[in-house]
Amino acid sequence: MRIFLAGATGVLGMRLIPRLLERGHKVIGTTTTKDKLSDLKRLGVDPILMDGLDRDSVRSAVSAADPEVVVNEMTALSKVRNYKNFDQEFALTNRLRADGTSHLVAASRQCGVKKIVVQSFAGWPFEQTKAPANSEEAPFERNIPTRMKQSQRAIQAMEETVLSQESPAGVVLRYGYFYGPGTSFDVEGEISKALRKRAFPLIGGGTGVWSLIHVDDAAEATRLAIECAPSGIYNITDDRPSTIGDWLPGLAALLNAKRPMRMPRWVGRFFVGESGLYMMTQARGALNAKAKRVLGWNPAYPDWHSGFAATLRSAS
Repeated sequence: MRIFLAGATGVLGMRLIPRLLERGHKVIGTTTTKDKLSDLKRLGVDPILMDGLDRDSVRSAVSAADPEVVVNEMTALSKVRNYKNFDQEFALTNRLRADGTSHLVAASRQCGVKKIVVQSFAGWPFEQTKAPANSEEAPFERNIPTRMKQSQRAIQAMEETVLSQESPAGVVLRYGYFYGPGTSFDVEGEISKALRKRAFPLIGGGTGVWSLIHVDDAAEATRLAIECAPSGIYNITDDRPSTIGDWLPGLAALLNAKRPMRMPRWVGRFFVGESGLYMMTQARGALNAKAKRVLGWNPAYPDWHSGFAATLRSAS
């Protein structure tokens, strides 16, 4: 197949490209940076310079590529540094999710694309239930902090745009928090650095539940979704949603760092704001049963224990 990969030079895109090429697919990848065009070409990708927020640029790029499948992995997550001013930190990613996806869907319709696959997120945007994790049927949470609402609306708008039309077929992949090479959980990533400095505390007992996913497992699930997924939403997470109070000290131990400090909620609120407090104490994870059943996918790293250990071994 001819596959148009928007955001090809991101963490996930770079792990996905070799898998697609090995399967004999033709990959046309986009970047916003001229210097990265040669990097994509060396990988065997046909590179295109594209501004995902410019409708004409998107239309021109998709038309030139003439793809069967469009994949949207455009984000600006590498620019996020803290969760206190959540919507402000995610502003560019929100625009790429809402406006960028809208441009891609419109261009895909015009060019006769058969399927569009987009990157969404599993976890905090969805209902805060008594259960630690939700399936794809869970509604969006109504009572999230004010400074997270724009980000939630962007995710909701993106998903509705993709799923609201019959053609192209729309596939939404709700990924968990990425870890592995090139992520903030990597040996020299922001979270690992913070843990070594004891600058990532456990707040309010760390009762928030996070679903994690190794980037290689995410890439393999994405390949399967491109090739065989019917329209719909799929949670792409590992098998074990875990509280921060579980995985954060575990990662610190693997890094040979001291245990994270503990803070009561009222103190932690000053450091991470209402948004960070929500994520660390109230957020819920996601269940991956549908992706495993429909896509025939199983994560190679079923939980953070095996995945974090493998990430650190590969870096040593």
